[in-house]
Amino acid sequence: MPCDTTSDFIVTLSCPDRVGIVAAISSTLAENDCTIVESQQYADPDTRQFFMRVRFLSAEALAVDAMRERLAAAVVDFDMTWDLHDATAPMKVVVMVSKQGHVLNHLLFRYRTGQLPVEIVAVVSNHTTWQDEVRWHGIDFHHLPVTQETKREAEQQVLALMKQTGAEALVLARYMQILSDEMCSVLHGRAINIHHSLLPSFKGARPYEQAHRRGVKVIGATAHYVTAQLDEGPIIEQDFRRVDHRSSAAELAHLGQDLEARALAHALRAHAEHRVLLNGVKTVVFD
Repeated sequence: MPCDTTSDFIVTLSCPDRVGIVAAISSTLAENDCTIVESQQYADPDTRQFFMRVRFLSAEALAVDAMRERLAAAVVDFDMTWDLHDATAPMKVVVMVSKQGHVLNHLLFRYRTGQLPVEIVAVVSNHTTWQDEVRWHGIDFHHLPVTQETKREAEQQVLALMKQTGAEALVLARYMQILSDEMCSVLHGRAINIHHSLLPSFKGARPYEQAHRRGVKVIGATAHYVTAQLDEGPIIEQDFRRVDHRSSAAELAHLGQDLEARALAHALRAHAEHRVLLNGVKTVVFD
């Protein structure tokens, strides 16, 4: 039975699908006196890739590196991409924002009230609009103006800040600057953006105006990983609501703000709980 000295871990993995993957993981955990408390897996019939997330307790008080060594033998024969995480440690994140603060404030509220398993270590902005609000929450605020000439330097400062604070993820909470291809590559699978439409429809700027012109009957928001291809990253979460012909573009934008905030918060929670696995241009998101 678990005792006071147990360690709580999450292992995530993906590999070509074949017989014996679940058995290899579960038997190795059993051999190391570990108790599985949650397990989910999915075999994609299209890509023939297998995905798995297991949360388990170790009867010993072990560090992540020590437990990783014990699991290494189980995965060596399966050509796996895998990782191990301390399930009790909140994920450190840096948030970026521009002038619109509805998504940022939703994240700050959920963070302050313990509804997100994250630690917001810093907020970065190319404007000072939300400086006082962020600092009121006790979070460091960094003002980094961006021009075409200073863009690369600003991005390098953000990456340095993430390294300094130990941040594992970058969250774009309506940050209205396009990240460079270089930064997208460095942060592959670790940068989350919110786009105010149901991608892949209405990419780019002013999607509510595009939606209004097309007379859509639902509007929505899409949280996705950032890639060099604008608004085409793997989708993590989407939220939507019905609308009709009476709504102006401005009304659609107002209605959509709540959808944007909720979708990004749900995506960040799933990412921080290591429930999202990349599957090419798509994701596998475990409940």
